Amino acid sequence: MITGSAGFIGFHLAQTFLTKKWKVIGFDAMTNYYDVNLKKDRHSILKKNPAFLAYKGLIQDPKLLNEVYERHKPNIIIHLAAQAGVRYSIDNPISYVESNLIGTFHILELARKYKPQHLLMASTSSVYGSNKDMPLHENQKSDTLMSFYAATKKSNEAMAHSYSHLYNIPITMFRFFTVYGPWGRPDMALFKFTSNILSGKPIDVYNNGNMVRDFTYVTDLVNAISLLTDKIPLLPRNRDKQIKHDSISDVAPFRVVNIGNSNPINLLDFIAELEKILGINAKKSYLGMQDGDIHKTHSDISLLENLIGYQPKTTINEGITRFVEWYKSYYK
Repeated sequence: MITGSAGFIGFHLAQTFLTKKWKVIGFDAMTNYYDVNLKKDRHSILKKNPAFLAYKGLIQDPKLLNEVYERHKPNIIIHLAAQAGVRYSIDNPISYVESNLIGTFHILELARKYKPQHLLMASTSSVYGSNKDMPLHENQKSDTLMSFYAATKKSNEAMAHSYSHLYNIPITMFRFFTVYGPWGRPDMALFKFTSNILSGKPIDVYNNGNMVRDFTYVTDLVNAISLLTDKIPLLPRNRDKQIKHDSISDVAPFRVVNIGNSNPINLLDFIAELEKILGINAKKSYLGMQDGDIHKTHSDISLLENLIGYQPKTTINEGITRFVEWYKSYYK
């Protein structure tokens, strides 16, 4: 069962599982945070496979969640549904309370009631906040949060750990690093840059371009999630070996894992790569640092390597090229 199955990452993850001949239960509210048609089109592709079943509803609706779970009894829950976006959280914090806090509470209650084999949940690299000690690893402090979005995601980690400890629910939390690729969200940098450059409009470049991001291609990320479904955290008494760099809790079957590219790139270099692929020089509007934003991200993926042998395969050039090809095809 995937919550947020019509979202950017949820769509790609569902495709990955369907390729493996899994039955996938998709759950999505189809909210209008961005173009709902994009979400509908993602689900339409998934629905062509009879092994995919879609349900429309809010994760804040425990009655519907229970009905869906009772009907299908999935072994694994992957909770991706959330109100995303750092900047949107500044003016619309209530959306993050309703979806990220209350909604996630109901997912945890669902797991408490039905005891799936493994609950996997999305967090974010934003929880590292003002940390400047790079690369960022799972055992670093993450309590200097810079946005309310990050605060709700850090709260999700704390909520999940408590449920894992109290009710013996195996939980893995992912900290995603700047995911990009085809079918991406319209509020994300690559999407906005491509749209504006192709239409001759200037692009907003924050902090005068002095930004560094660990851009992670979506296929690399969902492949990692797929492999992590089998890496079920165990109770301390059941562990027979120590995994190097592990973040696993000493009191619960709970683990936090970075999923990134571990190859940060300067924002202006990222834009230059996009300009080269499009064959168009962007008009740039240089702006100051936005509230809630952070200067740099760089993931330490040692734990992910040790758990599943993960190595990202997609270069920035390959990833941007695939996005541009999709964008031109979709908006032709």
